[in-house]
Amino acid sequence: MRDVSRWLRLFSAVWLGLLLTVAAVATPAAFAALPSPQAGLVVARVLASEAAASLFLGAVTLALMRVRVRQAEDAPRVQFNLDFGLALCGVFMTVIGYYAVLPLMDMARTGSGRFSFAQLHVASSACYLIKACCVAALAWRASAGRLASRGDVNPQPSSSD
Repeated sequence: MRDVSRWLRLFSAVWLGLLLTVAAVATPAAFAALPSPQAGLVVARVLASEAAASLFLGAVTLALMRVRVRQAEDAPRVQFNLDFGLALCGVFMTVIGYYAVLPLMDMARTGSGRFSFAQLHVASSACYLIKACCVAALAWRASAGRLASRGDVNPQPSSSD
């Protein structure tokens, strides 16, 4: 179980680092160095890579959590807990924010579509913020040894982590 906990800490930290780097470094740098239309193209490519990486990191994190639950001895096999919910929310916000809202943003740029580009940009940004908060909470819980392995409501750090 110790190795699974280490992998969970690693993957949640990498996922959080990716999200913070995109939001705090890559996006502002593109808009500071390039004209808006070109910066938008660069950021769109960065966000495409981030979305694919988030889906991968989220899927691996969810799989590791399932392994952790299966390895837990003398415990009910509860598959859903706070940590699983945080990771699942991160994946869900990626799907909604990138794969559902972005095509609508492309339509809004051309003048078609029901919503304005600004409205869709706010929705996309809100999805990204929610995802970042969920992944931050997950990374914090993992680093503090608070990840639930048995469906505990308030898990306590174990000496084996």
